[in-house]
Amino acid sequence: MPRKRRVLLLAGAGALLAALACPWWFRAGAGHGPAFVTAQVKRGDLEAFISATGTIEPEEVVDIGAQVAGVISAFGKDANGRSIDYGSAVDKDMVLVRIDDALYAAAVATGEAQVQQAKANKAGADANVFQMKAKLLQAGQDWERAQTVGPSEALSKSAYDQYRANFEVARANLAAAEAAVIQTQAAVAQAQAGLQSARINLGYCTIKSPVKGVIIDRRVNIGQTVVSSLSAPSLFLIAKDLKRVQVWVSVNEADIGSITPGAPVTFTVDAFAGRTLSGVVGKIRLNATMTQNVVTYTVEINFSNGDGALLPYLTANVLFTTGRREDVLMVPNAALRFTPARGQAVENAGRGGRGESRESAGALQGSGTIWLAEGDKARPMHVKTGLSDGAWTQIEGPDAVEGQTVILGQAAAETAQTGQSGEERSPFTPQIGRAGRPTQPAPGPAGMER
Repeated sequence: MPRKRRVLLLAGAGALLAALACPWWFRAGAGHGPAFVTAQVKRGDLEAFISATGTIEPEEVVDIGAQVAGVISAFGKDANGRSIDYGSAVDKDMVLVRIDDALYAAAVATGEAQVQQAKANKAGADANVFQMKAKLLQAGQDWERAQTVGPSEALSKSAYDQYRANFEVARANLAAAEAAVIQTQAAVAQAQAGLQSARINLGYCTIKSPVKGVIIDRRVNIGQTVVSSLSAPSLFLIAKDLKRVQVWVSVNEADIGSITPGAPVTFTVDAFAGRTLSGVVGKIRLNATMTQNVVTYTVEINFSNGDGALLPYLTANVLFTTGRREDVLMVPNAALRFTPARGQAVENAGRGGRGESRESAGALQGSGTIWLAEGDKARPMHVKTGLSDGAWTQIEGPDAVEGQTVILGQAAAETAQTGQSGEERSPFTPQIGRAGRPTQPAPGPAGMER
């Protein structure tokens, strides 16, 4: 073979080998120095919250109802001489509304007449008793004389028996008269009770406020007919004191265990943007409600509305403080979820097995593993986890110091080009997270917010 031809063949073979080797060189270069997403261990204060939504409610609301049926004839007047309406300030025993009392006034008049009739009947019964006593006395005296004479020629047997019968009849008539007196006494009492009932119903036609407060709802108009049957129809809602209000908050059953009476609470309302208000947990109602298979409990938050700015039924955005730690080390939660790709981890020999797998390290309650960036490698550091606010978690450990660089994940370009073993990834392979494989968060202490 000519020399020139051999040279050409060798050159062609070298070019082919170089072309085949290029992908290996590119992959090796791409795998050098992986780009990590990092953050610093910082020191500061940490607070955990539970967020919920509630409504502003007056601390005590009185529902004013009508105990008699009738037509609303007029509203009362407030301190300024205006008719009672929404927002009117009322004092105790102030007239709120009047119901047409014509029928009830007539019932009172009828009751008074019945009382007079009953008293007259009683007087007649008393007089009859006196009359029966006189007749009994006369019959008794005749009977005594008849007994003295006895049946004889001067007093026939029939006359003797007649005196005896007259005495017995007079005694029976007296007993009947005395019984009639008792009946008339009962009739008088019954008539008086009926009169009292009629007067009470007449008084119910004028409805007064039982408390001092503010009208927050008026539910009737002049000319409207109210019917009182099994339950009293509602006319007004009166808030007893709008300077003492509550926030009623629905809290999920998963969070209710972290809330205790007396705990501090902050909340905001859309009506006063930028203003943060403070209160305390009053009590937790035990009658849970279920909506779409979600169990919630109502928590009452006490708040002093001294300036009266908060109006009833405003929506409140509430934050319950479930924990607070001051001057502690903390890391982003992503640092506790990160696991390096195979071959990136650096084991710490002689440090109590700190190079063990993440699964075994994170299996203990209140513990976790964070990875420190050392060039293109990741060194594990086991820590004890504490309070979390959902973004940051408190950590403790003998090697944990402020300013350490912890790994949160890998750059997207790195994981998009290489897998855990450094091989090329098929475009049809499902993509996985920056950590190289899906992992579960390290378990935190009880009471951590999810």
